[in-house]
Amino acid sequence: MKTVNHWIGGKTVEGASGNYGPVTDPATGEVTTQVALASAAEVDAAVQVAKEAFETWGQSSLAARTKVLFAYRALLDANRDAIAELITAEHGKVHSDALGEVARGLEIVELACGITTQLKGELSTSVSNRVDVAAIRQPLGVVAGITPFNFPAMVPMWMFPLAVACGNTFILKPSEKDPSAANKLAELASEAGLPDGVLNVVHGDKVAVDALLAHPDISAVSFVGSTPIARHIHTTASANGKRVQALGGAKNHMLVLPDADLDAAADAAVSAAYGSAGERCMAISAVVAVGSIADELVEKIRERAEKIKIGPGNDPASEMGPLITAAHRDKVASYVKGAADQGADVVLDGTGYTVDGFEAGHWIGLSLLDHVKTDSDAYRDEIFGPVLCVLRTETYEEGVALINASPFGNGTAIFTRDGGAARRFQLEVQAGMVGVNVPIPVPVGYHSFGGWKDSLFGDHHIYGNDGIHFYTRGKVVTTRWPDPSEGHLGVDLGFPRNH
Repeated sequence: MKTVNHWIGGKTVEGASGNYGPVTDPATGEVTTQVALASAAEVDAAVQVAKEAFETWGQSSLAARTKVLFAYRALLDANRDAIAELITAEHGKVHSDALGEVARGLEIVELACGITTQLKGELSTSVSNRVDVAAIRQPLGVVAGITPFNFPAMVPMWMFPLAVACGNTFILKPSEKDPSAANKLAELASEAGLPDGVLNVVHGDKVAVDALLAHPDISAVSFVGSTPIARHIHTTASANGKRVQALGGAKNHMLVLPDADLDAAADAAVSAAYGSAGERCMAISAVVAVGSIADELVEKIRERAEKIKIGPGNDPASEMGPLITAAHRDKVASYVKGAADQGADVVLDGTGYTVDGFEAGHWIGLSLLDHVKTDSDAYRDEIFGPVLCVLRTETYEEGVALINASPFGNGTAIFTRDGGAARRFQLEVQAGMVGVNVPIPVPVGYHSFGGWKDSLFGDHHIYGNDGIHFYTRGKVVTTRWPDPSEGHLGVDLGFPRNH
């Protein structure tokens, strides 16, 4: 059986704890790989390697860093298919979706390639007699990233390229459910010329995570995952004096007004709810239909959802793959099975779905729930699967109030032809990312990604300018160089005379 080991100091390091976790092919249900699970001692060894590497990498020139990053970008581009195949084999998403994930990660690598302009400081000359003030940004040191199973390549690439471009060294702890893509990313970085120890991959479970959160030599922690874990990460790491950005869960709404193009809205709802089998924090999981259009919209969504082809991710005909594990599949199914008892109409029931020849895979079909109540489990919880809830309101104001009452505030969208309504919505809705006739408003790489409320813990969003600020700290330098012709000015206990 294949074993995925750690990547530390520019080479593969075999696990020493004796503990391994299973990695399953979601399409077949078979355990194909085992992954080494690090002990606290192994985490410490990786941190010490990164700490030593920082002594030189943190002092390296921007030209040296960007040279590596440009080479890395080229290697990632040349290896898109290979990375996508690893994602499909362990996560289950279809190949085209996996390729899209790699492309979105590449956006941040490209942003990192331009770090020379992003790290420019500020200078004010002659703020007083021969006094200048400069503001600069410097790296933090060793930083860590803890990433989720649903985007095993993209989310790590949202973190470490910017971190190392800013001069930090990085410890990546990817999900133990689909670990191979992370190792491939690290191997390519080494091939691109990244010095040994700058990027390290340590696999593990809660033991490794807790060791990272408590380690005194780690300056900052980035995390993407569920809200309960994000809250724990933020609380624990902050208590240990670390800078933290912890992105949590979501319940993203799509508000559809009566004037909307219902065909476009239905297309968007199906794409955003069921893409990547609903296993993404930006999935639309709740459609809020306003006024009399609800019945027609639900019917259009049903017609489209019934045509989606479900199958193995490596089959070009498949539009949606399986879920990551059998346990997760069963949990998602439980929400559908309990929906009717809590007042919903089950328009489509995807539970019990199988694929011929792959009966042991982690399959579930598309589910559509109508007349969902806000106090039902299917609405309140982040299901993280291909389940779309439809809620109904009479007015725009009721719809916005419903959305704003949610404890989550990751992303949201409005579908309308009315520019005035769209403008109101983008200002009134309480969410960090808003789409206008765009169902999944994930920002491009040079803007930052992040939500509000229980969808984000910490002050910084991920990537973009926020990401660069997160991985650096500011320093202000005040300088006075006396003119050679000046004599000694004597002692002055007062404030500097700036006026």
